[in-house]
Amino acid sequence: MAEWELAQTHPSEQLAQLSFFSMKKVQPNGEIEFQITVREFVTQQDKSMRYFAEADRQTNQNTAPFTPCGWGSTLVKALTECLRSIHRFPYEGPMTGA
Repeated sequence: MAEWELAQTHPSEQLAQLSFFSMKKVQPNGEIEFQITVREFVTQQDKSMRYFAEADRQTNQNTAPFTPCGWGSTLVKALTECLRSIHRFPYEGPMTGA
């Protein structure tokens, strides 16, 4: 158990440590940067879902907006699942650049 985890006094607080990543998705109409936040939760009943990664932008906006995300028992698993989700649908929002 990491020292920061001891700061949580009650499971309902859902204390989490955050890690930040970014990636660029290349499409025919340009590149778009996605920023990904991975949360490592102190208390998760299901240890396979200790990490949750979520992108800051949606994809597939014109049909059914989708926020790429991923769960995993490790940071790498959650981040990898989120990256796959980003590539699942095209980004159809404004091309604000990288």
